[in-house]
Amino acid sequence: MTDAGDLPALEAELSRVVRGDVGFDVTSRALVTMDASNYRRVPLGVVAPRDADDVSAVLEVCRGREVPVVARGGGTSIAGQATGTGVVLDFTRYMNRLVSLDPETRTAVVQPGLVLDRLQEAAAPHGLRFGPDPSTHSRCTLGGMIGNNSCGSHSVAWGTTADSVRELDVITARGRRVRLGQDWAGAPDRLRALVDGELARLRTGFPELPRRISGYALDALLPERGADVARSFCGSEGTLGVLTEAVVGLVEAPRARALAVLAYADESAAAQAAAGLLPFGPLTVEGMSADLVPSAAALPRGTAWLFVETGGESGAEARARAEAIVRAADVVDALVVTDPAGQRALWRIREDASGTATRMPDGSEAWPGWEDCAVPPARLGAYLRDFRGLLTEHGLRGTPYGHFGDGCIHVRIDFDLLTQAGVARFRRFSEELAELVVAHGGSLSGEHGDGQARAELLPRMYGEEMVGLFERAKGVWDPDDLLNPGMLVRPAPLDADLRFSVLPREPVEVAFGYPLDGGDFSAAVRRCVGVAKCRTTSVSGSSVMCPSFRATGEEEHSTRGRARLLHEMLAGEVVTDGWRSTEVRDALDLCLSCKGCRSDCPVGVDMATYKAEFLHHHYAGRRRPAAHYAMGRLPEWLRAVSRTRTARLVNALSAMRPFAWAAKRLGGIAPEREIPRVARRTFSRWWERRRSEATVGSGALVILWPDTFTEHLSPSVGQAAVRVLEAAGLRVGLPPTLRLVRPPVGDGRTVAMDPLSVLRGRGRVCCGLTYVSTGQLDRARAVMRRTLDLMEPVLEIDAPVVVLEPSCAAALRTDVPELLHDDPRAARLAAKVLTFAETLERHAPDWTPPRVDRPVAGQTHCHQHAVLGDAADRRLRQAALLSGELSGGCCGLAGNFGFEKGHHEVSTACAEEHLLPSVRDAPDGTVLLADGFSCRTQLEQLAGARGSHLAEVLAAALEEAGDEAGGGGTEPEGER
Repeated sequence: MTDAGDLPALEAELSRVVRGDVGFDVTSRALVTMDASNYRRVPLGVVAPRDADDVSAVLEVCRGREVPVVARGGGTSIAGQATGTGVVLDFTRYMNRLVSLDPETRTAVVQPGLVLDRLQEAAAPHGLRFGPDPSTHSRCTLGGMIGNNSCGSHSVAWGTTADSVRELDVITARGRRVRLGQDWAGAPDRLRALVDGELARLRTGFPELPRRISGYALDALLPERGADVARSFCGSEGTLGVLTEAVVGLVEAPRARALAVLAYADESAAAQAAAGLLPFGPLTVEGMSADLVPSAAALPRGTAWLFVETGGESGAEARARAEAIVRAADVVDALVVTDPAGQRALWRIREDASGTATRMPDGSEAWPGWEDCAVPPARLGAYLRDFRGLLTEHGLRGTPYGHFGDGCIHVRIDFDLLTQAGVARFRRFSEELAELVVAHGGSLSGEHGDGQARAELLPRMYGEEMVGLFERAKGVWDPDDLLNPGMLVRPAPLDADLRFSVLPREPVEVAFGYPLDGGDFSAAVRRCVGVAKCRTTSVSGSSVMCPSFRATGEEEHSTRGRARLLHEMLAGEVVTDGWRSTEVRDALDLCLSCKGCRSDCPVGVDMATYKAEFLHHHYAGRRRPAAHYAMGRLPEWLRAVSRTRTARLVNALSAMRPFAWAAKRLGGIAPEREIPRVARRTFSRWWERRRSEATVGSGALVILWPDTFTEHLSPSVGQAAVRVLEAAGLRVGLPPTLRLVRPPVGDGRTVAMDPLSVLRGRGRVCCGLTYVSTGQLDRARAVMRRTLDLMEPVLEIDAPVVVLEPSCAAALRTDVPELLHDDPRAARLAAKVLTFAETLERHAPDWTPPRVDRPVAGQTHCHQHAVLGDAADRRLRQAALLSGELSGGCCGLAGNFGFEKGHHEVSTACAEEHLLPSVRDAPDGTVLLADGFSCRTQLEQLAGARGSHLAEVLAAALEEAGDEAGGGGTEPEGER
C-alpha cells in the first residue's frame, strides 16, 4: 500500500498514463468517501477513465504500487461496496454511453457508467425496456447494477440483472482483457478446474429462491447451467474484475399497464397474500405500510398495501387483469389506476420509501445495514412476524417495505451508530438476524449485495467450506487482492469504518435552529444518506432538485456532493480547515438556494439553509465578496434610492454603458446581466396616495406585505393585488411603519396613536431574504427582529399576511422562525403568512374570479414548490379558465445567484432546461405566468418576454370586464 509520502508520485504516474481525469485533491477524495451505506473510507485519489485503455493503465500502475482499486458507478450502494481506501474509478463522467441498441436482437451494448433511465429512454421507441428497475433508476448505473446484481420492482416478471446479461467485457486485476459469456467464455485459468472439483457442493450449497444475491454465483458455472461466466460475474461487487462494456438483453414492454393498489389491515396480511398473486403473472408485487406514506389520501383504505402492476396489449386488457387480481385477493379495499400520470404519482410514493424510511414517524434517524434480506415468498409472512419480534427484543424499530412478491424486504432500523453501546447492539442484532434469515431458508442479501454490511456473516448462510470456495475463486480472478479488498471474502468487520464515528460528539454552534434535527448541525448533515435523487439528470412534473447538478453534471454541485463535503468538514480528516474551507465554499457557490431539496429530497436535506449557515461562518470577521454587499443588502440600497428620490437618475446611469460596466464590476455582478430598473414611485407611495382618495372597504381585513421587489421594482404587482383583493370583498391594509412602546391593537392599516405612547422607531418590514441567501445572518436577525417589532399590532389581530413574492413568503414561513427560534413572535408571524391564491381561497371562498380563458406557460416558483405549495394557485387558475400546466425546475436567476459574476452560464443553462423552452413552444395568446421577480427578470433578459404575476393577470381581466360592462375602471399606475 502506497504511503502518504508516495502520493505525489502515484498521482503523477497516473496523470502521465491516463487520458481521463485524475483527482487527488481534497474535493475529489471527499466526494467519494461514502456511498449510500453506513460506511466511510477515505481514498487516495479518484480517476475518471475515458476508455478501457485508461482502466488498464490504472490497474497496471496500482498493481505495481499495491494500491487497491474500487470501481464506482452512481454511488448508491447500500452495503459499502462503492467505497475504498485506494484509487476509486468513477465511470459516470466519461464511460457512460449507450454504444448501440439492436431492436431485432433485443440487445444493447452499454458502458458501465450509463444511467439506467438513459437506456430505458432509448429502448422505449422500439417498444423495449431493460427488465430490472431499482427505485434509483434515474441515477444508478448499469455497471453498478451488474456489480450488485440489482433487481427492482419488476423482478417477478423479468428477473435480476444477471437474467438480462449476455456478455461482459472485463479487465482482470492483472490486465487481461476478456469477454465473458457462456461455455466458459473468458474464464480465467484454473477457474474451470476449481468448479469441476466442487460440483457436488455447488449443486447443493445454494438456497433456491428468486432473490439470492449473497456471495459469488458460482453455481452459474455448473455445466447444466451453461457454464455462464458472465452470469457468475454478476453480483461480484467489483472484486473479480473491472467491467468496461456489457451486452444486455431487453424485454418487450407492455403496450398498456394498469396498477392495482390492494389495501390490507396490516403488513403481515399483505405479506401473506403476495405469493398467492404470482400465478396471475403480475409485473410487480410491491409492499409497503402506512409508516412510509406521508399522506395516505391517494391510497385505498388500509394500513398496508400491495402495488400490483399488470400489462396488456390494450388498456382494457391490462385493467381486466388488474381487476381479476383484485377479485382474487382478500383485501380491505382496492384501487385500479390506468391513467399513466396517476400511476406515476403512486409509484413515486413507493420509490421515495428508500429515503422516507431513513426517518421514523417521530423524526428519529434510521439506517441501512439489513436493508434487503430475502426469503422464499411463501415464508414472507412468517419471517416478518419473527423479524418484528427480533426488533422488539432488541428495542429497535424499523418499517419493512419492498418486493413482497419475491420475498425481499427493505428496511431501515433506528440503530444508534453514534455510541459504543449502540454499535455493540447493532452487531448483536445483525448476528441474530442472519441466523433468523437462514432459518427461513433465505439470503442475507436479496438485491443490494453483501458489501461490508453482511459479508462477515456469510459463513452463517453458506458454511465455512463454501465461503472458503469463494475465497479460492477470488484468488483465481484476483491473486493480488487488488480489487475492492474487504468485500465478500476476507471482509472487514460489519461494525468498522462507520461514517458517523468521525463526526463531532457535541452539537456545533450554529445560527439556525434546525428544529427537525434537535438543533444539531451534524444531525442535519447526516440527513443525506446518499440515495442521490439529486443526481437525476432530468426532472418530471413540478420537481426542482438539483438544477446546478443538471447544468454541470458534477457531483460536487449536487445536493449529495455538497452534503458529503459538509460531512467531511465536520469530520476534519480530509477537509481540515473547518468553516474556512475553500473546497466547501466552492461547492456551495453554484447552489442556487432554490430550496428544491427541501421538498424533493426524500430525507429533506435543506442545502439552502446549510449554505447560508456556512457562508455566515466562512466570512465571519472577513471581507465578503462584492456581490454580498451589492445584492445581499439590496433592501438598504433601494430604500436609499427611494428616500433620495433618485430612481430616475439611477435608471439613467444604469442605461449608460460605462456607468453600468463600472457598477457591475464594483458590485460583483455578471457583465452579461442588465441592471433592473427601479420604480420611480414605490408601491407604498402609490398606496398612501390611493388611501387618501379611496373609500375604505368593510370586508375582512388582510395585510398586504410590501416586499422589497414589489415595493421598489414591480409596484404594478402590488397594485394589481390590491385591485383583485378588493374586488373579492376584502379590506387591504399594509404593515405599520412605526414601533411603539405599548403597541396598540390596530387594524394594520393605521396605527391609533396614544398621546402617552413613546415612539421607539420607524422602519419598513422585511423578511431578510437577501441577507439569508448571502449568509449575513447577524444582519438578517436584526432585520427580522425589527420586522417583528413593527408587526406586533398585526400579530394581535385575526388577519392574514398576504405575501406576493414567493421567495419572501417562503422566508417568512421558514427562515424567520428557524433563524429566530428563540422568539415566539417569529412562529406567530409564519403562521399568518398566505400566498395570494391561498388568501382568496380561504378568505373570499365565494368570490368567482374573472374568466381569462387563455392557456398559460411559465414555471412554478421553486420556493413555492418547495415550501409553500401551489395547490391553491392551481385551483385559482382553473377557476379563471387559465388552462395548461406550469413547468418544473428553476428559472436559474434565483435571486442574487444569477446576477453574481461567474454564474451566468449555469443560470442560463437552468433556464434552458424548462422555462425558456416552455415560452418558445407556447402558442400565440398564451399568458406567461411568473409570480417571482427573479423569474420575470430571467424571462425578460433571456427570452425578451414579459411574465406576469397571477394577480396582474386577474386584475387585467377585471379591468377588461369592467370596460365591457361600461364601468370604466382604474388602470394600475405602474411607475408614475
